[in-house]
Amino acid sequence: MSNTQRHIVLAGGGTAGHVNPLLAVADAISDIDHEAVISVIGTAVGLEHDLVPQAGYELDAIAKVPFPRRPDLDALRFPRRWMEERRRVREILTRRQTQVVAGFGGYASAPVYAGAHHMGIPIVIHEQNARAGLANELGCRWAAFIGTAYENTGLKPRAGATMQRVGLPLRPAIAALCQRIAANPAAARADAARELGIDPARAVVVVTGGSLGAASLNHAVATSAGGLLGHAQIIHLTGRNKFEETCQLVAASAGEQTINDLDPAHAGLGDYHLAPYLERIDLAFACADLVICRSGAGSVSELAAIGLPAVYVPLPIGNGEQRFNAQPVVEAGGGLMVPDREFTAEWVKSHVPDLLSDHVRLRMMGEAAWGYGIRDAAEVMARQILALARRKPAQ
Repeated sequence: MSNTQRHIVLAGGGTAGHVNPLLAVADAISDIDHEAVISVIGTAVGLEHDLVPQAGYELDAIAKVPFPRRPDLDALRFPRRWMEERRRVREILTRRQTQVVAGFGGYASAPVYAGAHHMGIPIVIHEQNARAGLANELGCRWAAFIGTAYENTGLKPRAGATMQRVGLPLRPAIAALCQRIAANPAAARADAARELGIDPARAVVVVTGGSLGAASLNHAVATSAGGLLGHAQIIHLTGRNKFEETCQLVAASAGEQTINDLDPAHAGLGDYHLAPYLERIDLAFACADLVICRSGAGSVSELAAIGLPAVYVPLPIGNGEQRFNAQPVVEAGGGLMVPDREFTAEWVKSHVPDLLSDHVRLRMMGEAAWGYGIRDAAEVMARQILALARRKPAQ
């Protein structure tokens, strides 16, 4: 190994919410230190299995070993499976000549944290959620640096460690959009509107429930289509298995002539633009005056970084994690939060048109979101990782 070459292992995966920040930090490390050798430990069943190699990084796969939550057969098997993956991690970290481990949560992170600690390898953690997950709760016992997207995540760093709100490492498309908006927001909007085939001079509402969609959001907005179209163009991303049903609701509310399927290959007739999913969602965000969405950690952090006013409708399951995600930016004035049970067609009709017509309020919400958002998290995390790597000899 070259005396100047840094060997860094990133760990995490499962969902895009874990993989995308990991890859953003990997790219930032490469941009800062072109000689850095970066690899990833993940599972063979998470999105990292495809996304990591596609991004140009090598993936070492370990088994998915979730912590047991009840006294059942999996709990009995857990100690043996945990030790097997610890041995596998040790072999990977040794072979990769690892100088620092950076974890992003998810099933793969926990055995990597434990293995790195046992081997004396420095650990860096990024926590993207308002309430930390179990893997990062374990890792923070040993981490030298903990970067968070939120304050008050519940993590308790060890003595001598540093914890800092750094924001969410942004996907390249979102990071690039933030730069374009900072330089010339009108040009960013006009360019994106041209690519999507919409009018940049008219208000735009973006509705999204993520790749799977959100049935309650789809129903409330689609059945309000007739009342919304006089106030804005709608870009509605329904989710992959909810497209046909949502189209029918829009047609019943406003007529089939209103629907445009957002595909440039097809002629659109109206101002209600429907698609199951939009790979270039940054284009929709560049045009948006208002976003209606769930409040996953990634969505909240990205919209705040872009400076977009949003109506957040937290997913009504679990321990209310999505509510905690949206609360800080809402308290800062950058959005509204509406409980899922209250987000109905009646709420949409009675609130969204008034909000769109209040240009001063929308502008102030956007400025508050931008002020709360952070846009350099990937670089901050990368520099912390590289600083530790420079102090640690290779394993």
